Amino acid sequence: MSDVNARIEAEVKNNDVVLFMKGTPQFPMCGFSGQVAQILGYIGVPYKGVNVLEDQEIREGIKAYSNWPTIPQLYVKGEFVGGCDITREMFQAGELQQLFEEKGIAVKQAS
Repeated sequence: MSDVNARIEAEVKNNDVVLFMKGTPQFPMCGFSGQVAQILGYIGVPYKGVNVLEDQEIREGIKAYSNWPTIPQLYVKGEFVGGCDITREMFQAGELQQLFEEKGIAVKQAS
């Protein structure tokens, strides 16, 4: 396993929810990363944002790691969930919230 894979693996294994994104949760640098950060914020799930713009190795490595060509990439309890479109569709269908609950991750109750 390459060094970058080990680093990605550590992020994915050591954090319940990880978003590999362009920018940071506070300052997303692309619309897609921003949408996923917004969704996670809305449902109140704590997560770790990994800024791929600061690390070219991770930016390329994450695509090979997940076999998924685009960023952002959302991981929950070590499992790859998907990118922006999948996350948004799951959120709109209520499936994302359900996934978090099944994995034992508390979500804010919708009012």
